[in-house]
Amino acid sequence: MRASRPCRLALLLLAVAAAAGGHDFRRDFDVVWGEGNARFRDGGREVELSLDERTGARLQSKQRYLFGRFDLEIKLVAGESAGTITSFYICSGGARHDEVDFEFLGNASGEPYLLHTNIFSDGRGEREQQFVLWFDPTAGFHTYSILWNPHNVILYIDGVPIRVFRDNAARGVPFPARQPAHVFASIWDAEDWATQGGRVKTDWASAPFVAAYRRYNVSTTACVWDEGGGRARCPPAASWMARRMDWWSWMTLSWVRMNYMVYDYCDDRRRFPHGAPPECDIPIGRS
Repeated sequence: MRASRPCRLALLLLAVAAAAGGHDFRRDFDVVWGEGNARFRDGGREVELSLDERTGARLQSKQRYLFGRFDLEIKLVAGESAGTITSFYICSGGARHDEVDFEFLGNASGEPYLLHTNIFSDGRGEREQQFVLWFDPTAGFHTYSILWNPHNVILYIDGVPIRVFRDNAARGVPFPARQPAHVFASIWDAEDWATQGGRVKTDWASAPFVAAYRRYNVSTTACVWDEGGGRARCPPAASWMARRMDWWSWMTLSWVRMNYMVYDYCDDRRRFPHGAPPECDIPIGRS
């Protein structure tokens, strides 16, 4: 007997909630590159991705999503990590893809990591912002979050907003609102640019380089893309769908920018000699 549409939707939501509640990387992700360099721990609740001279590793979520809040705890490569990139991002794929990136650029032992962020919409990127962190990301796990709804994309670290990209389609700035995206986690070698513009190369004598991931959370905080129906199935009472930056969030974001931002594409006159992209003209804290 075929279940009714409401029943099928309820079953889908229950299945998604149950899968995410267990935080099982083996169930929720495929290893799409470097299978031998992905080691699952604690019954699949934690995964270690490693990089050696042969290969790195990449996970890709089995589900695609159109809007959501994606939380992931990461502990970065300790010690010598120059030339490496540890990442967490969402990406739709395709030539005109949408993408939101956390990329951690490794460094020589004792030097801080650089957090490289970027946002692509309709295939256009070049929206890099970089930060140093106010803690040691190798000493323990920290939560990195991507909030993506029809109004804005907000990046958080341990609940602290560090970046926002708002829907300014009315001003001619494409916003990622149409293409469902996979969630990715990876580690790879980018010695040609990752550390001091490629001046510091990967020390393979220190390999393997290992980053750990845990507590991937998406159970009630994302709209699952129905591949057969061609639409998103959102959980009930999804308050995050309407979330915008409030006054306190803007104050916190300004503090992060003032103290920890080291690069903002909006201020790069060499790259944009004829004026910054249009979204840069909108003052911080205003829609």
